[in-house]
Amino acid sequence: MSRSFDDDWRRWIAENLLLDVAPETLGAALASHGFAPADAAREIEAALASPYLQGGARLRNRLRKRDWMLTVYRTLARMRTAPHADANGGVAIVERRERLSRDEFFESYYCQNRPVLIGGMLDAWPALGKWGYDYFRARCGDAEVEVQFGRDSDENYEINQPKHKRLMGFRDYVDLVEQSAPTNDFYMTANNTSRNRVALAALWDDIPPIDTYLDASSPDKGFFWFGPAGTKTPFHHDLTNNFMAQVMGRKRVRLVPLADTPFMYNHFHCFSQVDGSAIDTERFPAMSNAQVIECTLGPGELLFLPIGWWHYVEGLDVSVTMTFTNFLRHNDFASAYSTYHEL
Repeated sequence: MSRSFDDDWRRWIAENLLLDVAPETLGAALASHGFAPADAAREIEAALASPYLQGGARLRNRLRKRDWMLTVYRTLARMRTAPHADANGGVAIVERRERLSRDEFFESYYCQNRPVLIGGMLDAWPALGKWGYDYFRARCGDAEVEVQFGRDSDENYEINQPKHKRLMGFRDYVDLVEQSAPTNDFYMTANNTSRNRVALAALWDDIPPIDTYLDASSPDKGFFWFGPAGTKTPFHHDLTNNFMAQVMGRKRVRLVPLADTPFMYNHFHCFSQVDGSAIDTERFPAMSNAQVIECTLGPGELLFLPIGWWHYVEGLDVSVTMTFTNFLRHNDFASAYSTYHEL
């Protein structure tokens, strides 16, 4: 007895027709899943005749027009900024500048949606000389902080991060990090900031504002990231421009331009299905078209992450990072964003 069609299979047919999969190919696929060929042909014909699908096709065409515009931006960007080759392997690396002036930063990078690694801007931070296990325990050891745990047991740990929150003493967390082997199972991230910014307020005395680029009067005073070697933040894009200021340890960062979004297998909100630690172009062939740019962020360095750029971050050592979004120029792009759902 052949299978009957339900709405999930009808949705599957519609999505594949909108992707220009040939009806004959769909029919063969349905037959391999137990549907009678005559029933499959009838469902496909009904879908093709549906005004709902025809309306969807019109929206698809509009999206293709927007994809073409991204192609123009992508091509022009690659003409303007030829990748800097790493002498060790030919991998494109993020451009590095020293003590970039305010005007050049905003005009050449912020407003042009280009990443840059900036040296020399954190030299006045006491944190670079003070922060470490003993200092953290002495300064804020009695504070109660929020940390994410159980990340290794959840493939979608970042999407499901509210389920992984746990409260504990900061001294206990510092001890845990100090004694840990490399792992992604626990991590204190920006998602834990609402509680931790208050609990660890004393540490903010050690990171004076980077007022060359940031608004020192803003209530946004930065986000604290602290974890062992091996922590990972999967490929995603942010809804703001961001600074990553590295205080302890090193992080490897992989970036993909905003214009390459069509290649990123964006399945939900701002997240990608692609594993940034080992990009699998057989499983995700479109990733072969994406420009992947890398850098290793070390203590005292400041990385500008432009809005919409996909990035994967991995802790190479025990690391502490501060991130900031309170730029002197407009940075409210989230209010126009509404795609907080499955794509």
